[in-house]
Amino acid sequence: MKRLLLALTALVLPVAATAQGVVTSADPRATLAGQEILRQGGSAADAAMAMMLALTVVEPQSSGIGGGGFLVHHDGTTGLIDTIDGRETAPAAATPARFVGADGKTLSYYNAFPGGKSVGVPGNMRLMAMTYARWSKLPWKALFQPAIKLAENGYQVTRPMNAGMTLTAPLWKNFPDIAKLYSDDGKPLAIGTTVKNPKLARMLRRLADEGAEAFYTGDNAREIIAAATGSKVAPSDLTLADLAAYQAKERPAVCGRYRVYRICGMGPPSSGATTVLQILGMLERFDMKKLGKDSPVAWHLIGEAMQLAYADRDRYLGDRDFVSVPVSGLIDPAYVRSRSRLISAGRTLTKYEPGTPQGAEPRTNAVQAEVPGTTHFIAIDKGGDIVTMTSTVEGPFGSQLLANGYVLNNELTDFTFAPEKNGMPVANRVEPGKRPLSSMAPTIVYDATGKPIFTVGAAGGKTIIMQVAKALIAHLDWNESARDALGEGLVFFNADGLVLEQGTARESLLAPLEKLGHKVVVAKLGLKANAAELTPSGWVGAADPRSVGTALSE
Repeated sequence: MKRLLLALTALVLPVAATAQGVVTSADPRATLAGQEILRQGGSAADAAMAMMLALTVVEPQSSGIGGGGFLVHHDGTTGLIDTIDGRETAPAAATPARFVGADGKTLSYYNAFPGGKSVGVPGNMRLMAMTYARWSKLPWKALFQPAIKLAENGYQVTRPMNAGMTLTAPLWKNFPDIAKLYSDDGKPLAIGTTVKNPKLARMLRRLADEGAEAFYTGDNAREIIAAATGSKVAPSDLTLADLAAYQAKERPAVCGRYRVYRICGMGPPSSGATTVLQILGMLERFDMKKLGKDSPVAWHLIGEAMQLAYADRDRYLGDRDFVSVPVSGLIDPAYVRSRSRLISAGRTLTKYEPGTPQGAEPRTNAVQAEVPGTTHFIAIDKGGDIVTMTSTVEGPFGSQLLANGYVLNNELTDFTFAPEKNGMPVANRVEPGKRPLSSMAPTIVYDATGKPIFTVGAAGGKTIIMQVAKALIAHLDWNESARDALGEGLVFFNADGLVLEQGTARESLLAPLEKLGHKVVVAKLGLKANAAELTPSGWVGAADPRSVGTALSE
């Protein structure tokens, strides 16, 4: 079985160039699904939705129809950019104290994520319906066929899927449905094991026949409610009315300049675009190209900009339908330059405090418990349409609950558990119908003439923002290919200082960064990303070399 899996992976290269369309995802079976749809004459939107459905089957630890996502679309004919928010929402019965214990203390993440209370109303099917109505070229049913085949005929467990199982299987004594599907005699399924999911196949067929409404009403809605409210662990207060009321939303893209480039991404409740643009804007006055990718000073500057930008993120970002988010102020060039002036090439800041952008209301910092997970995929069709989408169920296997064979998210643990701090309400606290803050950052880059030249997105909790920023710097400043830009080691941070990605060239920065005043550790980071770049021969898709992901031409 392992040889069969390796053979399958070998059939699809990690890089693909073509004058026609390209697709890339974190799983070879999903990439093949996207290619199949493009070859049938489907649009980039069609291919992306087929990949989202296929990933529901083959990458259940990361994403699926039981979760949500953010989609960015570039129209190759008009040049217009649109974004769709399919982020999950809290039930109407939710209160700010949802993750506060009887003792008045916030729960640990480990105690909060398993079970029904962490499940938000899934958004991906409403997102798909909106995407289909705007940009599809194929019949709705056609988009489901690759995923249905995978669920019915079976697929093999990959290394990342097995790793997710290994992390969460100790919890499964309280979650019999997921244990039955993904374990054998109490042990996670081995790499290469064939999995069939007939229950999910039947659900996908029903959605193909009846449309997205069949997800949010009727038998499937009752199945979701039964799973969430009947959980042995932290039963939910989710209702049928919560599901029926859910709507995906069109949001304005958030765009800004970096050198000669225009960079566009997702606005609140995503913190992706604002934080990426702040990081890049703070670095613009430095000659990153001359410093180069091996320079400790370059990574010191990146680390300083990162921590200042995340400080603003933690104070000001949240669901714009519920709290005032000073988006324009956060990315205003004058404000970003003022933040950049705090950075020195020769010394390290001792504190990374948020600033006061124009339009900001008094607020206090609060850190959320976002964890590595999620997936990203990209589709570009021969007409020049681009879809770049990040999709998630939050942590590995979400809440550990299944409904009709798919994983239900634990997205509500992306809210900040403490509703107040220093006597002030937290922007990202739980509220009824609210969408939790996200780091997902699907991004498109335009050159000085307005032509799209690069698109990227990532998975991995709060590291997503930095993975995207790092890839943009590597591609735009250091002239690295999409694949090499993804493969560059990452510098991230924790409460104590900088974190250098273990097993990469970043490890060599330990002593030089310490000399500059940083506290530094080396650690593993759960990373994966996907990108595509425009070359003289056409678009080139690339998958992160850390992942089993692939890229294919049409």
